[in-house]
Amino acid sequence: MDMTRHLTGAFPGASDIVRTAFADVHSDHALADLATALNPADLDLVILFVSPQADIHTLAVRAFSAFAPARVVGCTTAGELCSEGYAEGRIVAIGLPRGHFCTRTLLIEDLDAYDPQDLIGDLIRNRNDTARETPDWHSECAMLLVDGLTMHEDALTADLSMGVGPVPLFGGSAGDGDRFQETWVIQDGIAHRNAAVVVQMRTDCRIEVFNTDHLRPTEARMVVTGADPARRIVHEINAEPAALEYARLLGKDPGQLTTFTFAAHPVVVRIGGQHHVRSIQRMEPNGDLVFFSAIDEGVVLTLAESTDMVAHLENQLGRLNRHGKPDAVIAFDCIFRRMEAEQQQLAGQLSNLLSQHNVVGLSTYGEQINARHVNQTLTGVAIYPPEGV
Repeated sequence: MDMTRHLTGAFPGASDIVRTAFADVHSDHALADLATALNPADLDLVILFVSPQADIHTLAVRAFSAFAPARVVGCTTAGELCSEGYAEGRIVAIGLPRGHFCTRTLLIEDLDAYDPQDLIGDLIRNRNDTARETPDWHSECAMLLVDGLTMHEDALTADLSMGVGPVPLFGGSAGDGDRFQETWVIQDGIAHRNAAVVVQMRTDCRIEVFNTDHLRPTEARMVVTGADPARRIVHEINAEPAALEYARLLGKDPGQLTTFTFAAHPVVVRIGGQHHVRSIQRMEPNGDLVFFSAIDEGVVLTLAESTDMVAHLENQLGRLNRHGKPDAVIAFDCIFRRMEAEQQQLAGQLSNLLSQHNVVGLSTYGEQINARHVNQTLTGVAIYPPEGV
């Protein structure tokens, strides 16, 4: 059965402010169908979230032509969020019309060697350009798409926050399903590794950038006593081999530690009066623990426990509806949230909520909010119709 034509299209009842369409990544005419649905002639930007099952280089080239004259950015995923909620093997396409959005995109080609001061200067110039073009529009945000395997998100997000100033920043680390081998970002016909794309956006729509998680800190604490911060590796916790001590605190056999264990039993750090998740990506054969975000010796980690995922998501999406329903919610949802939902057989209920609230996006290897790189959150922007629409 050809699923592309079945899936392509916007959410039922959605307006033309944010255009969304979805397609099966394996269809030969996926991009043509998506372009027909989005009607790119008046679009300022097209954002693509692409299953890692795609031939990403060929898709990037073809997308550049298919959506012309709109510019195209995007990244690979660890799963997609579309009209059916959680999905896999899809292309999620989001179109931002020029009548409501003015954007600038900035490619950071080499995350090992970029100049922070040059980056900050470019961001300031882009923001000034959009302000001159649309002086009567006052809503602004910046979105980051970054290679999810570079381990540069923490430093990059801190640098970007200085360049965007008071403008809220949100984003996600590109994914590769559950393989963790290679992730890609796209800008104007080319797929890049070890790179990032920043989208600076100005709009006449009301927007709300958000970040939330369903986790609650416990009383169980531990101290990192041996680490390799550059590689996000923890060798020792409480002066014991890291995996052994983590397993002991959980009351589990170290041989039972799996990705699902890490998703269900994350650790958090307290920064600025708030707890932020530091998700464990995997256990090495020697018992080291590899993390998804910054970690260092002396850091105090607290075990966290899950609250009701369905009730939490319903509450958070309901909060975004308190002044009217968003036209669309562009969301970055950690892969560990999806894994936990599947393990607890909650994916169907969560998918229904995501679909009901016009949520589109991807599952990520990490999320960014303002100056921080975080894990195991749902992060994004709600976009509402302008006043009078």
